[in-house]
Amino acid sequence: MDEPRLATGIWVKAHIRQCITQNIPAYVLRKGAEAGATVILRINRLEQGCQVLSQARDMDGNLGWLAAFDGALVDDAQADAYIERAVQRDPDLWVVEVETRTGEHPFPGKVF
Repeated sequence: MDEPRLATGIWVKAHIRQCITQNIPAYVLRKGAEAGATVILRINRLEQGCQVLSQARDMDGNLGWLAAFDGALVDDAQADAYIERAVQRDPDLWVVEVETRTGEHPFPGKVF
């Protein structure tokens, strides 16, 4: 039996609050379905570029992130185009932007 999971909207809001308490600017760029939706993180490393991470689960059900562009930093236009294509495929997606020079954020899970 699957374990109960927190609704996506509540999960995102909780992690945005963690960002606020750590003085990390974070914004919901797009609200998706309140429950059962996937999250895309747009890690804005400012002048360095952006990293785009899509929420995923491993074979054991553990939360993690798939790095777009093989984990490379890309410019805003490339990140936005990737996110737009993902939203077209799945209109229930949430998109969260985190601004940090180091790439650190409080969203749990390792990058696959």
